[in-house]
Amino acid sequence: MIDILKKLKKTLPNNQTIIAAISGGPDSIVLLNLLLQVKKEKNLKIVCAHVNHKLRKESANEAQMIKNYCQKNNVIFEYMEINEYKGNTENYARKKRYEFFEKLIKKYSSPLLLTAHHGDDLVETIIMRLIRGSSLKGYGGFSEITDKKDYKIYRPLITKTKSELLTYAEKHRLPYANDKTNNSDKYTRNRIRKYILPKLKEENKNVHLKFLEFNQTIAENETYFQNLINKIIPKIYHNNKLNIKEFLKEDPLIRKKIIQYILSDIYQNKINQINDKHVNNILSTVKSKKSNSKINLPNNKIFVKSYNSAWIEENKNISEYDFILNKKIELPNNDIVEIIQSTSDNSNYVTKINSKDIKLPLHIRTKTPGDKLILKGSNNTKKIKDIFINEKIPITERQTWPVVTDDNNEIIWLPGLKKTKFDREKDQNYDIIIRYQKKGSL
Repeated sequence: MIDILKKLKKTLPNNQTIIAAISGGPDSIVLLNLLLQVKKEKNLKIVCAHVNHKLRKESANEAQMIKNYCQKNNVIFEYMEINEYKGNTENYARKKRYEFFEKLIKKYSSPLLLTAHHGDDLVETIIMRLIRGSSLKGYGGFSEITDKKDYKIYRPLITKTKSELLTYAEKHRLPYANDKTNNSDKYTRNRIRKYILPKLKEENKNVHLKFLEFNQTIAENETYFQNLINKIIPKIYHNNKLNIKEFLKEDPLIRKKIIQYILSDIYQNKINQINDKHVNNILSTVKSKKSNSKINLPNNKIFVKSYNSAWIEENKNISEYDFILNKKIELPNNDIVEIIQSTSDNSNYVTKINSKDIKLPLHIRTKTPGDKLILKGSNNTKKIKDIFINEKIPITERQTWPVVTDDNNEIIWLPGLKKTKFDREKDQNYDIIIRYQKKGSL
């Protein structure tokens, strides 16, 4: 780790307090150990920020292990517990972690948050995004340094592999914890780590460095295009309206970048609800010969084309919708449909499916005339209209009740009411879990 120590000595500021996010795994313990080796030379005050997610029975002991290590090495130990979760567990946990980290940034007036993300993490992240689909920028992973409003996130281990960090931890007899959930095939990242990454390393043991180059190339391209779009936008996009005639004069790639720019401006921190299919649908609508048309977008918005103008507005007619389910959708009536990581719920409010049985992406739409599904455990076809009647669903709710389909419009699930032939039991193969939450049930 001599190269990392040199980099830390060069990059870390003198006479400052820095926050280090330490989970207790070998990666983060190695990071903390390296920071201790440059602490005196740089006159640093180190704050260890540990979050106990309370999802495993071992977590309390692991927190104590880290606290003991910090006390032994004169490191400030800051601790937080997450006692309850709302919505998607992974996303909620990340949100709470960074709220905690940013609170410490302010408390200690620190310019830096250090995390132990390494090269294998980067490869896994990029592969996941390639599989799911994203914008060019989204296909990249994370950078070594990320500029935030009041601080920077620094990931000094980005050039190292998990194996290198584990070897270092063992050699120096550092205390660390093993998270057994990392071995579960239930999670996409784990499957990539266990089955895909080793194959890539057989081809090139330093494949993580190639992914790092790929990541940097994407970042450079994005910077170039962003500067270009900033110059073009004023001529094409006025008062939140797109001038279609001027827009169509641009190269197709620039058109796509302009749409991504507009969507980012509108959705802000909810931009993860948008994927390539939404962008391509907008581009097709703009190019079409129809003078007037509308398409549904996530978060109760619609894209409107009217003659030579186009814009995005709130959907005032919530009786019909068709959304692509990426991670989480809040429906017009505030009900939520989301993909979750695990559950013990076997009710009709959760379904488990195998992506090999369907065509992705998943859609959430309102019912259409003649809608039918094949009930779980039988070959019987049932009309959704009849299910609504049998379940005594009020007429006022039937029109907006969510229907989950695949990209071939095959009905996968009628949330809260009926499971279909696509639902899998706990002991069967599945890789997608979807949960439906009625308004007010959070």
